[in-house]
Amino acid sequence: MTDVAIIGGGPAGLMAAEVLATAGCRVTIYDGMPSVARKLLLAGKSGLNLTHSEPYQRFVTRYHPAEHALITALDAFRPDDLIAWANTLGADCFVGSSGRVFPKAMKASPLLRAWLRRLASLGITVKTRHRWIGFSGKNLICETPDGRLEVAGDAILFALGGASWPRLGSDAAWVEPFRTAGVDVADLRPANVGFDVAWDGLFIERFAGTPVKSVTATSDAGTTPGEFVISRHGIEGSLVYAHSASLRDRLDHDGKANFVIDLVPGRTAERLARDLARQDAKASFSNQLRKGAGLDGVKATLVRLFSTEEERHDPARLTARLKALPIPLVRIRPIEEAISSAGGIRFDSIDARFMLKARPGTFVAGEMLDWEAPTGGYLLTACMATGRAAARGIIDWLESR
Repeated sequence: MTDVAIIGGGPAGLMAAEVLATAGCRVTIYDGMPSVARKLLLAGKSGLNLTHSEPYQRFVTRYHPAEHALITALDAFRPDDLIAWANTLGADCFVGSSGRVFPKAMKASPLLRAWLRRLASLGITVKTRHRWIGFSGKNLICETPDGRLEVAGDAILFALGGASWPRLGSDAAWVEPFRTAGVDVADLRPANVGFDVAWDGLFIERFAGTPVKSVTATSDAGTTPGEFVISRHGIEGSLVYAHSASLRDRLDHDGKANFVIDLVPGRTAERLARDLARQDAKASFSNQLRKGAGLDGVKATLVRLFSTEEERHDPARLTARLKALPIPLVRIRPIEEAISSAGGIRFDSIDARFMLKARPGTFVAGEMLDWEAPTGGYLLTACMATGRAAARGIIDWLESR
């Protein structure tokens, strides 16, 4: 029987362990935290978004860069496959109004408990508080409560995550040891994260925590509907996250970027211009906005903040501003606050089996790899798909020996 060591007990590592143990390998999972899958549990507190129900041809376009190895892994474990797998754990799924897929229990804990029971029944050993700290020839060194431990295996899989939510274990401490070992690692950057905006104190006091609903946002990523939230620092929420990669890249390239929103997506510019032109010129701007465009509260205040006096007195120019209101961004929020991270091990550093070219017998999966995707189930699906792909790569490599 072959021995495989898995470093990291998140979704990618757990999925790889299941595939390997089912194939007859003796598997040990090493995780630095007191328990496994902590990030999965936190993500599932408000509803565990497993995957997305949109057509698969559209689904795979959400991943960047669309590397062949990543798409091949997704092809072998599509959203329907993930749903079927979850159903075998008793986590029957349903599709929400947004197309996102959730287990009926909503939370992650029931699914995780059932999953861990399955892994235990397959003979998989889980060793927590075993933190990987570096390589020792072909072996690994872990820090444990009982001191340092040298770990060996016929094959080794790393699934240590990126750099988001470091308090849950994904602290990117692996980057420098991997680079020292000759692995090309792209710098980790925040993804699915908010941005700072230079709000004034009065605006923060009045609107921090307020959602801005029923708008569309436009960036280099395209135009999407949704909502976002005003934070004390700036903006956050699902609509911001959908555009965060393009906005981040624009900030990096140009030193500036705008989050451009259509405050009245349900009305054409022509109709909106007519409705605004009908308003009494003697009425207050607030009343003109409310009666002519249906805007008040936070939306009306955003218009005041990001329009000129001349625009507010010209229905045509005001219409253009309401249909494309630019919120200037100062900077992206820290990676520690991000839902996920971009960057990681470049795909040209691995072969088709997800094995490191610089370290034969060492495989990688999950967010350690250089890809990113928006929220909506895409992140979890790819972590599990690459975990399965790396496990099958290990099996193939071991058999080829």
